[in-house]
Amino acid sequence: MTAAAAHFDAAQDALIASGAWHVDAAAALPRLSGHSVRVLDGAAITQLDTNGAWLLLNAVRPRASDPLPELRGFQPQHLSLLNLVAQHAAVTAAAVEAQQPGVLEATGLGAMALWRNFSGLVNFIGQLSIELALLIGRPDNWRWRELGAQVNAVFVGAIPIVIGMMFLLGVVFAYLLGDQAQQYGASIFVVDGLLMAILREISPVIVAVLIAGRSGAAITAQIGTMKVNEEIDAITTLGLSPLAVLVIPRMIALLIGLPLLVFIGDIAGILGGMLVAHLQLDISPHLFLERTSSVLELKTLLVGILKGPVFAVFIALIACRMGLSVSRDARSVGANTTSTVVQSLVAIIVLNAIFAVMFVQLNI
Repeated sequence: MTAAAAHFDAAQDALIASGAWHVDAAAALPRLSGHSVRVLDGAAITQLDTNGAWLLLNAVRPRASDPLPELRGFQPQHLSLLNLVAQHAAVTAAAVEAQQPGVLEATGLGAMALWRNFSGLVNFIGQLSIELALLIGRPDNWRWRELGAQVNAVFVGAIPIVIGMMFLLGVVFAYLLGDQAQQYGASIFVVDGLLMAILREISPVIVAVLIAGRSGAAITAQIGTMKVNEEIDAITTLGLSPLAVLVIPRMIALLIGLPLLVFIGDIAGILGGMLVAHLQLDISPHLFLERTSSVLELKTLLVGILKGPVFAVFIALIACRMGLSVSRDARSVGANTTSTVVQSLVAIIVLNAIFAVMFVQLNI
């Protein structure tokens, strides 16, 4: 077998190759810096595989998007192989380039994706509103058993983690606030700050975040898996609406469960703060409860609890829509589940900021 060899003919601007071109033939390529190859001559090539073809093409064409030089003297099978490798190299290069958009292109793509998500959500809300209007007049078509199962999954299953998380947050917040209040002899005002923070902000936001990560992701994964397994197609074939069977029970379960979990989180957070107040600030539980009854206003409790249904609606809308928009592959299920959590967290933060501004303007 003749070893691979190649030399550059400056008179013809041609790279002339000979011998057997395989993966180990790279050392036979001459340096072509500063030279433009117009002709690739392969009349003397005895053997050629895809590795050899790639080496030759890469030598005469620095970028896969560049035009091919004149291919001279190649045997028909070698010529076909060169064209095949050139074609696939161009496709691969185009795919790589598409994965690295510029700043303006990335901004435009992001804006288009945001608009698609927004318009898709509005369309989904319209379809869901129509389905709810139809169900209101037909109570026999409500999926009561499914609703009960979803309430159990969303509410009952989340109670331990909500209690644990909010109790610890109450401990941390009371400890940090008490450490500062002790310096000014204002330890009793820790109760005021703790109640305001836990009831108005910390409990509704943290509980909503927990539910978005726990139940929202689970809803998207469940519905997405059903779509991959063609179970949603089967529901439609039976003459049932996927929105009535899958979406509405989950949304109502979140509407019921989230405000109740916020209330449970309020109690757990206050208990955690009461424990720290007793151990760190010498505020007895009896004195803590007396101060609570004197400074706690009903609107402070209701503001936090009433945030729950609003957060629940957005979590349910995002989770169910992302589940129904899954394509028929496992990778899409994972991507949409992640997207559900991210979109839900952003929605919770934005909505809470809107509530904060609105309540200040309304002096609530």
